[in-house]
Amino acid sequence: MIRFVLRRILGIFPILLVVFTFSFVLMRVAPGGPFDAEKPVPPEVKRNLELRYRMREPWCEARFLPALQGVRSPDEERALRRASPWASRAERVCTGLFQYGWMLGNYVRGDFGPSYKYKDRSVNEFIRAGMPVTLQLGLLAVTFALGIGLVAGLVAAVYQNRWPDHLAMIAALLGISVPNFVLGPVLILVFSLGLLWFPPARWESLSHVFLPGLTLGSAYAAYVARLTRGGMLEVVRQDFIRTARAKGLPERLVILRHALRGGLLPVVSYLGPAMAALFTGSIVVERIFNVPGMGRYFVDAAINRDITLAMAVVVVNAVFLLVANLVVDVVLGILDPRVRYE
Repeated sequence: MIRFVLRRILGIFPILLVVFTFSFVLMRVAPGGPFDAEKPVPPEVKRNLELRYRMREPWCEARFLPALQGVRSPDEERALRRASPWASRAERVCTGLFQYGWMLGNYVRGDFGPSYKYKDRSVNEFIRAGMPVTLQLGLLAVTFALGIGLVAGLVAAVYQNRWPDHLAMIAALLGISVPNFVLGPVLILVFSLGLLWFPPARWESLSHVFLPGLTLGSAYAAYVARLTRGGMLEVVRQDFIRTARAKGLPERLVILRHALRGGLLPVVSYLGPAMAALFTGSIVVERIFNVPGMGRYFVDAAINRDITLAMAVVVVNAVFLLVANLVVDVVLGILDPRVRYE
């Protein structure tokens, strides 16, 4: 088990390098830039900003497009690049490689660099401000998903093909079918504007977290319920369960002590990608309930072409996904002795 964990930890780094490289290339090839706006920036100011944020590299310009050093007009620069397309591409590739190495070195040191759009603010500030809120929302959604899904799945398995089973599965089907951008406004309409039980927005007290957590966790609760039901129905037909019942154990102990451990294995396997999806897929919910999490920063970064902020969010989410899957694999090995990693 220890060697398996060490191998998985070492395997995280090449995966993160692939994620970082893929995100960097996508952000570079996308049209537009962080300094493009409706109100044009003066060419001298734009050039100084691009030099400051390593979007231009003087060495690459001097090597491939030396005439670019004296250009001060965007029209002249475009004409020069059209006249020398291969040199222009080589200069852009060279600049991209320099920027790639600069950003990769910052990431290794734990520094996500400066924000391109929000002047004099680092990306680390946005991560520190938004990540705790997103983690709290994700943990609350996981709690709702496990609490509701496990109970519904157990009830459906114990009362198979009876009305509790049908009712639980109908509720699970509704939870899967109704998207969170529909469920969220409905919950606000009923519980906030109608019954006045919970606030409709913000993230300030315990009363503010109930509706966002329920909205985000409802679909995953439905999946957990169906997986729990399927796993329990498979386990309760095995020989050791019949032996436990033949010994005269109460049905409650048979289910909770013997069957539940094996029946939860599909749920545990599902929790890895589910937790990652909960933490990284809360953008819509954060927008609906005005939650100050990472979703807002990611959307703003995508709109503003803030390369450093968007890439930081992607890499942090990738780290969480890999760590969550590692934890799930370890827990799965503890719950099921048949699983061997050595």
